[in-house]
Amino acid sequence: MKRFYKDVAAEQTEGGWRVTLDGRGIKTQRGAAQIVPSRALAEAMAAEWAGQGEEIDPTAFRYRDLADYAIDVVANDPAAEILSILRYAETDTLCYRAEPDEPLFTRQEALWEPVLKRLEEARKMRFERVSGIMHRPQPAETLAALKTHLETLDPFALAAVKTLASLAASLAVGLSALEEGADAEALWAIANAEEDWQAEQWGWEWTAEEKRARRLAEFTAALDFARLSRAL
Repeated sequence: MKRFYKDVAAEQTEGGWRVTLDGRGIKTQRGAAQIVPSRALAEAMAAEWAGQGEEIDPTAFRYRDLADYAIDVVANDPAAEILSILRYAETDTLCYRAEPDEPLFTRQEALWEPVLKRLEEARKMRFERVSGIMHRPQPAETLAALKTHLETLDPFALAAVKTLASLAASLAVGLSALEEGADAEALWAIANAEEDWQAEQWGWEWTAEEKRARRLAEFTAALDFARLSRAL
C-alpha cells in the first residue's frame, strides 16, 4: 500500500490519547476509535506511522496491532481472555525440568527458580514443578490466585501479557515482564534456556538464530507496549 498521509501526530482526546494522520483519528481494525491510555504509547504508535516510507510495511506496526487487540478483543470480553491466558500457567515451561541428574537441570534451576519464587511470594501461591514432560495439573488455588491477579489488569496490560506468555510459553515470564525495570533480553534468555542450552552443545543453525532474534523483537515490543501504556 502506498503512503496516503503526510502529517502524523499524537493528540489528547476524550478518554485518552490517539494518533492522527493529516488530522484524522485512526480507527482499529474493527472500526472502533483507537484511543490508548497514555501519551507515551500514542507517541510510540505515531512513530510507527511516521517511520514508514513511500510503501507502507504492515509488519512494522507492533504497537498498533497490540492496541487494536486490546480495544477490539480484550476490552469486549476480558473474562474470556483471562481464561485463555491462564492456559499458559497450566503448562508453564518453567515448571517442567530435566531430570535432577542431568546438567540442564542445574541451568533450569538457576534461571527459573527465582522467577517462580518471586511470583509465588507476590501472589501467595505455589507452582507444581515436574521433572520430565508428563503433564501435571497446577493446584486450583494457584490458578485462582493468578486469575484474581489478571482481573486487576486493564485490557492493554492483558493484551501484552497474552503476547508475552504465548511467545515465552510461560505465564510466569509474561507476568514478570510487567514488573518495574523488567529486562526483555534477560527474560527471553530465561524463557529460551532449553533452546540456548542445545545450541551451546551442538551449535546454532542460522535459521534458529534468525527465528530467536525475530521472536525476541516481538517479545521486547510487547514488554515496551505494557510499559508505555501505563506511563504517565
